[in-house]
Amino acid sequence: MGSGLAVAVLLLPLAGYGLARTGAVPEGTPIVLALLCGIFGFVLLTELGEERAPFGHSSSHLTAHTLTGERSVDLNRIATVRLLTTFSYSGPHRTLVVRDAHGVRLGITTKRARGKLRRAIEKADANAARGVPRPRVSRAARTYLGLAPGQGLVVHTVLAFLLVTTSGSLYVSIGLRLAGQ
Repeated sequence: MGSGLAVAVLLLPLAGYGLARTGAVPEGTPIVLALLCGIFGFVLLTELGEERAPFGHSSSHLTAHTLTGERSVDLNRIATVRLLTTFSYSGPHRTLVVRDAHGVRLGITTKRARGKLRRAIEKADANAARGVPRPRVSRAARTYLGLAPGQGLVVHTVLAFLLVTTSGSLYVSIGLRLAGQ
């Protein structure tokens, strides 16, 4: 539901374009909406499932408060782990996005949570020899957790930066095109 809200915010300039075409709002409305909604929507998308304090844990679950409520991931049934990288003035911001077999998704940012996740992945990898399916963990996530050597993090960061700049540029250019500029 939260992701749907973020996507709706990102698509709001299209509604502004339709209203501007009918004369209900001034012609410059889609430009203003594209700039405001673009910034707000992209930030909202990245922050929705990210953990916030207070943090709870047990031997088999990782629980955290997020913008959309409390989420608890079952560490014994991890399905996927991927690394999400965003950028700010202070440098790259990395979030490990964990999804369990129940479909619960949580963005992990704290050192303590990363340690618990690392131990859970190591345990799952050890159990894979006994026929238990292992979670799909991206190369960048493995490198970030210290489970794999290599340059996976550098390549991931460069690709993430190119994706963010390209998608932001396309979003703004579409907003300008809709506004007739």
